[in-house]
Amino acid sequence: MVNNPSTTPTATPTSGTGTVVAAASCPAFNATGGLTDSGTISGPEGTWRVCTLPALVNVNSSLPKVAGVVYRINGRVDVGCDGGFTAPTAAAPRVTTTASCASRSLTADTNVTLTIDPGVIIYGENTSEAAWLAVNRGNKINAVGTAALPIIFTSRQNVVGSNSETDMGQWGGVVLLGRGITTDCTAAGSTSANNCERNTEGSVNPAVFGGTDNTYNAGTMKYVQIRYSGYSLSPGIELQSLTGESLGSGTTLEYIQSVNSSDDGVEFFGGEVRMKHYIAVNADDDSLDIDTGIKGFFQYLLLLQRSGGGDALMEIDSNGNEDNAPRQTSTIANFTAIQPAASTNNDSNDQAAVLIRGNSDITLVNGIINTPANECIRLNGTTTNGSAQATLKAYATVLSCNATKFLGTGTYNAAAVQTQFGSGSNANNDTFTSTLTSTFVNGTNETGVVAYANIQTISTYFDKPTYIGAVSGASDTWYRGWTCNTATGAFGSTTACTALPTT
Repeated sequence: MVNNPSTTPTATPTSGTGTVVAAASCPAFNATGGLTDSGTISGPEGTWRVCTLPALVNVNSSLPKVAGVVYRINGRVDVGCDGGFTAPTAAAPRVTTTASCASRSLTADTNVTLTIDPGVIIYGENTSEAAWLAVNRGNKINAVGTAALPIIFTSRQNVVGSNSETDMGQWGGVVLLGRGITTDCTAAGSTSANNCERNTEGSVNPAVFGGTDNTYNAGTMKYVQIRYSGYSLSPGIELQSLTGESLGSGTTLEYIQSVNSSDDGVEFFGGEVRMKHYIAVNADDDSLDIDTGIKGFFQYLLLLQRSGGGDALMEIDSNGNEDNAPRQTSTIANFTAIQPAASTNNDSNDQAAVLIRGNSDITLVNGIINTPANECIRLNGTTTNGSAQATLKAYATVLSCNATKFLGTGTYNAAAVQTQFGSGSNANNDTFTSTLTSTFVNGTNETGVVAYANIQTISTYFDKPTYIGAVSGASDTWYRGWTCNTATGAFGSTTACTALPTT
């Protein structure tokens, strides 16, 4: 689902009043055309030198952290040219397209890696085209921050200081395109598992993903904030903070914070995705959205929606394409998902904090869903052409819901959903009383739940914690230092998400 954010600033910018002093020039950058010096920009933190990325990063290039520099994405920026459904080989090489890829007929691997150093700030500015970063098939991103120096993707409004707690949808976001297996083929000429490809939702020009390699490596993103994203690429369709498309198990995604996305916090299409330590704050649609045959493994998730805002905490789907193989098979472990008050969007759309449909097979492990004014789980079943229905397994998962708790649609009724959840067995409890402290930290009742001991039989990717939820207690501080604070979630940072760090 797509919502309609307000992008009208509600705060007055303060020009150049801080301590940051603009660098004298932009650093060197290997890609053709280099970085464009776009002058300076001022805000509450001071004045910055603006260095604009070229539309195509065509060779290995790095964005260093330089005092007084912010980097700018003006419209779409491609990392490399698209390498197609399979990687080229010596026996089947591809001819490289023109260096500019201006036609967007992206048909050759260029094996480009864009490296972004710790502490770098990049902002998107929508001009004639929505600003977003597309890392095409056959290319990589290496965005590795640190707990002390996270990498920040944000909007121009954030830099000039005009953002409020509720602003969102001010630029596009980050899109990683891979060669993993997907379903629901939408690309031209794509009809089956032998050539199933999809187009990036809403992209006017081709941004294609899909293949047969569920080990595909699109690079690494670690200790990264993505703020105020979700701009519409075409009417009714928006990007989210991070969109992963047919990624494989070789891709590393850890310590990622999505802040005020006007669509989903993250959305993944197909492939085999592995992700740990993910925080979504104030997503205006779903905090976690997974689709189209994905095999997903997620652990340590904080899903925090604004009171009365957002849609589902999780939307798990391949709606309308239930018969397409492979089925989605995902496990979400050690999550704390909070929806404080009833949401109009949720009531009219996904209808519960967790929506499972599209014949997905989902396992919830060591989870906390705290949504006292909403239904907790909706399971939608279909037997289109005889295909098996969506299924749910739960272990050591506790629910604090309204009186309805479960919704069944399609071939399911509420009683059948409740049976699949299995309260009273496997340490599951659908009448749990939450005692969370500091919004998302386990309290006495959460600590008293015995964690699922056999989580590594599902996948050895998972750690084997002795607690449920994402944060075991006051001494568990993995979320501190690399995050920014909002009214919805205070993470112990010295920087609010409406501000920028100055070091």
